Amino acid sequence: MRYFALLNWQHVILYVFPTLVFILLFATALGFAHLKAADSEARKRHITYRFPDGIEDRDAPFPLAMALIVTGALVWAVFYILMMGILGVKI
Repeated sequence: MRYFALLNWQHVILYVFPTLVFILLFATALGFAHLKAADSEARKRHITYRFPDGIEDRDAPFPLAMALIVTGALVWAVFYILMMGILGVKI
């Protein structure tokens, strides 16, 4: 138990607000930015498969934000593994 109860609340706020901001920015980025190609607009409109409940599948372009996040996660994982191996820190 912490000596100051307010410190717990401050940590919760420091964890929750950046997470909410990230979720909002991520959702906005997924909705509006994608890697554009010559046939991007046609791929967004063309329905490739219709599921029974009225859900339509499209072969839309991959969102740029998602590509950056996946790349960043992979780069972080590689550097994390390398630094743990070089520094000899036990996990």
